[in-house]
Amino acid sequence: MVDVKISVIGAGSAVFSMSLIKDLCLTPSLSGSTVSLMDVNEERLNAVYAICRKYAEETGSRLRIEKTLNRRESLREADFVVNTALTAGYSRLREGWSIARRWGYRFGGSLHIMHDEAFWINFYQLRFFDSLMEDILEECPEAWHIQLANPVLAGVTYLGRKHSGVKTIGLCHGFSGVYRIASLLGLDAEKICFETPGVNHFIWLTSLTYEGKDVLPLLDEWIAREAGKHFEKVGFSSDVGPKAFDLYRRFGVFPVGDTCTPGGGSWPWWYHTDVETERRWREDPESWWEGFFTYNRETVEKIIRASLDNSKITSIFPAEKSDEIIIPLIESIACDIPKVFQVNIINSEGFVPGVPTDFEVEVKAEVSGRGVRGIRSGELPKPLVAYILRDRVAPVEVELEAYESGNRERLLELVEMDPWTRSEEQARGLLNDILSIPYHEEMRQHYK
Repeated sequence: MVDVKISVIGAGSAVFSMSLIKDLCLTPSLSGSTVSLMDVNEERLNAVYAICRKYAEETGSRLRIEKTLNRRESLREADFVVNTALTAGYSRLREGWSIARRWGYRFGGSLHIMHDEAFWINFYQLRFFDSLMEDILEECPEAWHIQLANPVLAGVTYLGRKHSGVKTIGLCHGFSGVYRIASLLGLDAEKICFETPGVNHFIWLTSLTYEGKDVLPLLDEWIAREAGKHFEKVGFSSDVGPKAFDLYRRFGVFPVGDTCTPGGGSWPWWYHTDVETERRWREDPESWWEGFFTYNRETVEKIIRASLDNSKITSIFPAEKSDEIIIPLIESIACDIPKVFQVNIINSEGFVPGVPTDFEVEVKAEVSGRGVRGIRSGELPKPLVAYILRDRVAPVEVELEAYESGNRERLLELVEMDPWTRSEEQARGLLNDILSIPYHEEMRQHYK
């Protein structure tokens, strides 16, 4: 059993808070640790704190649990910093989407507008990342910074370049989509090995073995035999829907997790040209996002209710580990338990061939008390590398250049790169309308 301090920044996050709490309480090797919960929303912070205390008591965990509204206090002498914070909020995201719709923008490959990594959200996230790094360097310079907060793609790239002194790892659970593919084939998830390289929200299944045998031919057989029946019952915008299988047909490797779902920006645009096309491919990004927002809202409400309930917390949130890798990765480093995890890191040693070496990639890595060492993946098909460079690397580079220089024309160029932009007038109109919203005064002054 080890004694480490884990600072959770944005502890009121509905997406990750419950899995963090459960996994911490159900990991005996970390039960002597200190968990510092920090959030600026006092109601959510108090709710998560109350649940964490109850969970620890009911599961017999010896976790020392703290709460604070002060970020520096939470970071002080931390060994791990888990960043889940969204600083701008979903209401600002959705208002921006409404403006974009009026200017003719649609879901479908619109990664910096009709996506939750919209440029007017990323601006505040990047500023927050900068200030968080400054605090980490002062309060806990040796800590591991585990970034869950989007944008992981731009964030890990930016932090890896500007704040290389901080040990940053990005995590995303999208890779777990490979287990849904295994389930379709009737395979035991614990017996599969896979490789899913790429960049965040753009990863591809290049290798899948079961007990040492290649099972991708089995996937082809399943498609020929079962795909038609499967598509009749699969949900809209599913990561194992007809769009995903058509991309597999096109490129010979399977898009995993959020690669082609609304969670990854509904790439590529050509499956979303109009409503009729979307119906043909069983795509409905609007409904997908409504479900996402509803889930988050209901989860927050459930956490708050549970924190006030006298019932056993484990009867509301069963004492079962989640499928998130956040706590297992912390355990691996803190307790020197060598394991392999899917992580987001800088491509410093060419882990994903074809991606710039100062850019973020998502790959397997060996993790232990010695740290995190990326594992070089096999090559992706050349057309996909070209799409990575065009649709992921190029927009992020333009966005980061715009952010660091404060150049509004660079930001306009980012909007002009969107697949739904048809003219400079359209792009400039959207940008001006976004920047004219009163609460964007800080962003408006930045981009002069």
